[in-house]
Amino acid sequence: MVLDHYWCKVRQDEIELPNGQVIDDYFVNIKPDVAMILPITSNREIIFVRQYRHAVCEFLLELPAGNFDPTKESAEVAAIRELTEETGYIPQEFRKIGTLYDKPSKDTNQIHLFLAENVSQVGEQQLDITEEIEVILIPVESVLEKIIQGEISVAGTVAALFLGLNFLNY
Repeated sequence: MVLDHYWCKVRQDEIELPNGQVIDDYFVNIKPDVAMILPITSNREIIFVRQYRHAVCEFLLELPAGNFDPTKESAEVAAIRELTEETGYIPQEFRKIGTLYDKPSKDTNQIHLFLAENVSQVGEQQLDITEEIEVILIPVESVLEKIIQGEISVAGTVAALFLGLNFLNY
């Protein structure tokens, strides 16, 4: 480990590539898994969160998501927890639609994707002190155009949208 901080862990590996080339300073980001949820209301609106992302200095539209420790909770529990905390909504129907690697060339984590249907608001957001999140509802029919126009541009969110909406044949 070359950096072992609560918010950032980096490991330096020595690796041998399939072609025999040895790299003695290959850096790997040790990251927690992510639970991401595609929530759809009975009115066919998708619930997004808009929040500031400092690394790119922009406010971005994303699906509700958060890190979790699989030794302490399941991806399903984490997804529902994040949906409720970030938006105040809960699902009536809920299912896993896939597991993806985030950036497997350098990162260790996976994104666990879930589809939540007939979500309804049951309360207020329960945000952490570091979170400032605006909840935005977008009709299902408008989502593809927002991706094409670059209004929705976070890779995990785009992947979850295509998987989820294709799964439902919207």
